[in-house]
Amino acid sequence: MHKTIKTIILSLILPVLLMVIWQFSAWQVNNAAIIPTIGRVVENFINASDNFIGLGSIPRNVGVSLIRVLSGYTAGVLIAVPLGVLMGYSKTVQIIFETFINIFKPIPPLAWQPLALAIFGVSSIASLLNMPFGQNYVFWGNFKIAMVFLIGMGSFFPIVASVMFGVQNVRQTLIDSARVLGASEKDIFFKVLMPAAAPSIINGLRMGLAIGWACLVGAEMLPGSLAGVGYLITHAYELARTDLVITGMICIGLVGALLDSIFRIIANKYFSWESKTR
Repeated sequence: MHKTIKTIILSLILPVLLMVIWQFSAWQVNNAAIIPTIGRVVENFINASDNFIGLGSIPRNVGVSLIRVLSGYTAGVLIAVPLGVLMGYSKTVQIIFETFINIFKPIPPLAWQPLALAIFGVSSIASLLNMPFGQNYVFWGNFKIAMVFLIGMGSFFPIVASVMFGVQNVRQTLIDSARVLGASEKDIFFKVLMPAAAPSIINGLRMGLAIGWACLVGAEMLPGSLAGVGYLITHAYELARTDLVITGMICIGLVGALLDSIFRIIANKYFSWESKTR
């Protein structure tokens, strides 16, 4: 009990200190366009359902951004996980793809913006599915293929690297023991190799989602979007609504922390044995 209280107190020191510095700076500057007060930002959260600067409510913008990120992230996962497993399992596959990945991995995801626009233009999920114009078209029109591509690129590289590392670092004694006991190659792959590599795979998925979420603001700066937290931040800045900029930043941080916590809970619940086997 005392340890829990101590942990909570220690974890609150930096946030409280930051808030004190923030509020003091706001009083000194006395210009909401530069540094708004904490109260002004809190007021935005209290009135979260309001139509902020004509771009909709905070929950709506967060929801749109979340769908965008999960769409790009899912695309990245569907490519990165099988490829990472194959690269970890087969030396030949690793040699084929490793140079390609090592060349493109250092390129920041947002550097792909011009190319993404050139290839995909402003096409969206709505136009891809050939939806008739209406309310659904307007909503799904917010999900541009170029945005999904950028977020997917951000997620792809940490996932493929972590999955490959996890598969390659499964202890050979586990595989040899399974063979001695008469396990088939299929059983070794699905019942020994993949479960043993699962903690690294989960860690890669966690990092990929974090980087994909971090790419959000840059992705939502692409033309054609009418909603999203990144879009809200960009236009709030243009209108000198720094309070909305900070509100959007806090939303991105809170949702990112929540998503990360979900992965941490999964890892702690299902893979707590991993640290004991090192």
